[in-house]
Amino acid sequence: MGDKKIAPLSNKEAAAFCSQMAMILKSGISSIEGVSIMLEDAKDAGEKALLSQIYDSLMQTGMFYESLEETGAFPSYLLQMVQIGEQTGRLDEVMNSLAEYYEKEANLAQTVKNAITYPLIMIVMMILVILVLVTKVMPVFNQVFRQLGSEMTGVSRAILSIGEFMNQYSFVFIGVFVLIIAGAVYLVKSAKGQGFFRSLANRFTATRALSERIAAYRFSSGMALTLSSGLTPEECLNLTAGLIEQAGFQGKLEKCRKEVAEGEDLCNSLLENGIFSGVYARMASIGSRTGFLDEVMRQIAGQYEDDIDTRIAGIIATIEPTLVIILSVIVGIILLSVMLPLMGIMSGL
Repeated sequence: MGDKKIAPLSNKEAAAFCSQMAMILKSGISSIEGVSIMLEDAKDAGEKALLSQIYDSLMQTGMFYESLEETGAFPSYLLQMVQIGEQTGRLDEVMNSLAEYYEKEANLAQTVKNAITYPLIMIVMMILVILVLVTKVMPVFNQVFRQLGSEMTGVSRAILSIGEFMNQYSFVFIGVFVLIIAGAVYLVKSAKGQGFFRSLANRFTATRALSERIAAYRFSSGMALTLSSGLTPEECLNLTAGLIEQAGFQGKLEKCRKEVAEGEDLCNSLLENGIFSGVYARMASIGSRTGFLDEVMRQIAGQYEDDIDTRIAGIIATIEPTLVIILSVIVGIILLSVMLPLMGIMSGL
């Protein structure tokens, strides 16, 4: 028992698990009984395997944290928070907060995925339209030119040559296309690939600003959860640092951690290092003085979430007409390269 590792849970699955456990624990049912109930209701084979492993471990150790850790399926942040909840006797509250956190993470991931998917679909459609024009339509125009006793020249001749070359070696292009798709999927799934895309996003102003706000959202959301669990600011920063992937934000956070460890006030350090600015810094300062910093952090996370949605919508609104204009220009150039000479020939007949 414990040797078999379960596939890592997605944010949505982690949120569902935490939500169910929170309801069970708040009802006064023990974690062992709760897992047993969830196991009886489970229908998916993967879910049954996970819950069975947790239940068997709980029966032996009685420790919920160790049982979850042994599966290898749960994120390290969730495990650390479960351990804190178990030690402080606030496991039900922690599980409820974790459910909210991972639900928001799932929503954020879906929002970003949708924002990327739509432009990609448009780009693929653009490529297909251009390929059809180059490989299928241009040869038809070439036949028309020949029937009229003329030949394509200049740009139209170059485009036709490209189309003929692609038709002749279509299997090579298909193979390259498949390799490109496979490589793109690998990059998206692998840690190195995700790091590459993050570094690429930091090169552009719009995506860099969005990336920084996503990092700030995760930071404030993580701080809200850890602060509400009764941890010190230094402990909260150490735990929350693991949630941040944006390199620039990580650097600022590392400076903040060092200053807080040396006795600096958390809110002052957040302001001085540019983690929060303007109204958010004032909100955090007021929350710290009134003893409601965890609630203020939750409000800041909510505002960042709204800001992220607005920015993504704005980026999509910019990309859509840009791609349409690019497609229109390319198609226009291809058609004009044959239509203008053709009109000249027709007028001379």
